[in-house]
Amino acid sequence: MTTLSQALASCDMLLIDGLHAFDFTFDETGLHIELMDGRAFKKWFFTPEQIGAAKLDGADWLIAADTGEHRLVCMSAFSASEEEDHDALAEEPADRQ
Repeated sequence: MTTLSQALASCDMLLIDGLHAFDFTFDETGLHIELMDGRAFKKWFFTPEQIGAAKLDGADWLIAADTGEHRLVCMSAFSASEEEDHDALAEEPADRQ
């Protein structure tokens, strides 16, 4: 069974309460998330204990904090270079000699 710690170690984008977060840090001190929601700057911090107690609910992780319960989804983003590599492979001739 995957833990939230394992999922965080392999992801490069999060959804927190439905908001996309690219700016986050996961280390031995916990999980730090920062994002802009329109003009509002939002940030969250979760301790290692809170991360360890998170429960998986479908594709979402439910994590309790002092401010209430939050939903996290760990995602893998793709970069433009990955997209370009894929396009380059698709454009190669099939019968190279």
